[in-house]
Amino acid sequence: MAVTTGHGLEPGDIFTTNGTRQSKLVCTIGPKTASKEMMLQLADAGMNVIRMNMSHGTHEWHQGVVDIAREINAEGKYNLGLLLDTKGPEVRSGDLKNPIEVQRGEEFCFTIRQSDSKGKAPNVTEVNYDDFVNDVHVGDTLLIDGGINSFLIKEITDVDVITECIDGGTLTSRRHLNVRGKSASLPAITDKDWQDIEFGLRNEVDFYALSFVKRPEDVAELQRYEHRTLKAIANKQRSKSCEIRFLSEKDDDALVLAKIESAESIEYLEEILEQSDGAMVARGDLGSEIPFEDVPLIQEKIVTINRSLKKPTIVATHMLESMITYPTPTRAEITDIQTALQQGADATMLSGETAGGQFPLEAVNVMATVSKSVFGADLEAAYVEEAPVAGEDSGRASIAYSASVLAKNVEAAAIVCFTRGGAYAIEASSTRPHVPVIAFCPAGSDGLIRTLSLYWGVNAYPLEFSSDPEATISSAIDQLKSKGIVKPKDYVILASDV
Repeated sequence: MAVTTGHGLEPGDIFTTNGTRQSKLVCTIGPKTASKEMMLQLADAGMNVIRMNMSHGTHEWHQGVVDIAREINAEGKYNLGLLLDTKGPEVRSGDLKNPIEVQRGEEFCFTIRQSDSKGKAPNVTEVNYDDFVNDVHVGDTLLIDGGINSFLIKEITDVDVITECIDGGTLTSRRHLNVRGKSASLPAITDKDWQDIEFGLRNEVDFYALSFVKRPEDVAELQRYEHRTLKAIANKQRSKSCEIRFLSEKDDDALVLAKIESAESIEYLEEILEQSDGAMVARGDLGSEIPFEDVPLIQEKIVTINRSLKKPTIVATHMLESMITYPTPTRAEITDIQTALQQGADATMLSGETAGGQFPLEAVNVMATVSKSVFGADLEAAYVEEAPVAGEDSGRASIAYSASVLAKNVEAAAIVCFTRGGAYAIEASSTRPHVPVIAFCPAGSDGLIRTLSLYWGVNAYPLEFSSDPEATISSAIDQLKSKGIVKPKDYVILASDV
């Protein structure tokens, strides 16, 4: 159905809605940005989803972030999603009394002996993982923090891994250790992760990013999270809604996103993406475990598979790394963002840039500006040109595809979906239409609205659904006008699963 309310938007404007982009922006909140003032400024600049990195901070600290986010959402201007990113199993070096300067060619020992480093030889550090000596082999390359320093493993004993320094530098305490091409034989979900997931359940976060997924069973384990644990949480909160929450149930708003960052995950990539509700391309650790030249190819493959599955993808890590220190990006970083969006990624993410960088607002503004420039161009590469084939969901998919084609042909201001579960909005998003997708959801479905905040091009709002369809449409058009999304005589394409 086409509703006319004027002429189409000006060329270059049909890709934005009230100053936003089609792609979404995920921002990590840290000490630099944890105040309400800063979070509001990030939202004003374009932040759609708040990421809580559980590798840092206490539950008390993260609770403050949740509370501020809910307060901002309650004010009605934004519907910010909350993403809880688990720490996952990490292999780290031990505490050092002083930093160690290591030169190329020097011998260095990584040991599982748990003792005070002061009594050891100068070039020795502990490792926090007892099976480290079993996971590595002579000839492996050990990387520190993704390659800042590297060591060739020369000898292995019951407790020590003797190496030769390849790339020297300063080694400090608690550095992240990777072996190129290998994953540690640790469980994907640690005891700390389960505690953090319980924290997320108590606060009804919208997304869980599961770190270091290796196999689809890792995702399934989280999706099948024990009912007795959830019931215990519900009893403490005395919340019936929490008592019946299951991550594996479709009526729960939380999506489980697999973080693709281990070498082993590549072998099971398609199965992992099938099991997950979406994915994050965590390029930092991924580039430490597989040849770095393969990372762009894997990124494109993940985006392509997820687009066929109609699941969201976040491209993350090092997107504007230089802006942690400098107020302007490198030209390579700009190209990196553009490439991810031209591939059709739903979202790009900022990590240290907004968590602790010197220029968090500038970083968000740069990413938003680059994103707008991509969608101000003729983004044919991301557009679905072929009609869906007949199948179980072909009716809904065909309607969404037809709406996207019609919106493009008539230069509509938006595709408007009336949806109780988000299905039509997600279908429309998957076609990567040339216009925004406005999803009107039943009043009170705040979780659904926040979940849709991650999907490409979707902007969701609450609406009182009437038993009279014409009244519902009229109310929606009034809201679109009041928000400045449409003007008189604009074309609007309507789709509904109500």
